[in-house]
Amino acid sequence: QLQLEESGGGLVEPGGSLRLSCAASGFTLDYWTIGWFRQVPGKEREGVSCINISRSKPSTYYADSVKDRFTISRDSANEMVYLQMDSLKPEDTAVYYCAAAHPATTERDMCILHKVGSWGRGTQVTVSS
Repeated sequence: QLQLEESGGGLVEPGGSLRLSCAASGFTLDYWTIGWFRQVPGKEREGVSCINISRSKPSTYYADSVKDRFTISRDSANEMVYLQMDSLKPEDTAVYYCAAAHPATTERDMCILHKVGSWGRGTQVTVSS
């Protein structure tokens, strides 16, 4: 059974950093497109960053709002995907979700069109002084 579990959320001051982790079980990470989404109450879920690692060279997508501040990466040996978040802003406050999609899904389709097969349960990130 495919499962995703997020960790690493918490409270951080503006300008600070956090690293979110996504642990995968029940499937091999290398064969899936993986992404991070976030959602604020009352708003639609937003695709933050997605990575397609089924190709010889991983392809990544970042939402404009996080470009040059967030970095998505994977550790295939440990079946983990990370989201390094730097220069955090109060508007980054949200519940962050890890998601997986069929490997034929491009990173852009996953993040922009929300073509997702499975979701994690989410981890809260709060950026506040």
